[in-house]
Amino acid sequence: MKRKAYQADGAVAVGPYSHAVGAGEYIFLSGQTPLDSVTGKLKEGGISEQTKQCFENLFKVLESARLTSDHVEKVNVYLSDMNDFEAMNAVYAQQFKEPYPARTTIGVASLPLGANVEIEMIARK
Repeated sequence: MKRKAYQADGAVAVGPYSHAVGAGEYIFLSGQTPLDSVTGKLKEGGISEQTKQCFENLFKVLESARLTSDHVEKVNVYLSDMNDFEAMNAVYAQQFKEPYPARTTIGVASLPLGANVEIEMIARK
């Protein structure tokens, strides 16, 4: 079976991967770092601005699959500094309605391009 890939205008890929891949009723979104699609550079500012940019990028990918944040079932958040958890969480809470998707937040040693946050999602049609 051929892989169904989604590429979103305005979302940047920094490697050989698809923005998202469909498998049955599920869409697996690749992790998005806070790259500004206009400048091609990391979003300036702190963790709040970077988290918002990650979601902007991810929601563009969802749109390319004709989905919205209401279709998101699971989110994985990777933070290079767990001291940023509260600020990330405040931005995160504004992205979804209750009941919220399942989520895992993981502290990591580093992220691509020196990002402070990377977020990936699984959505269901």
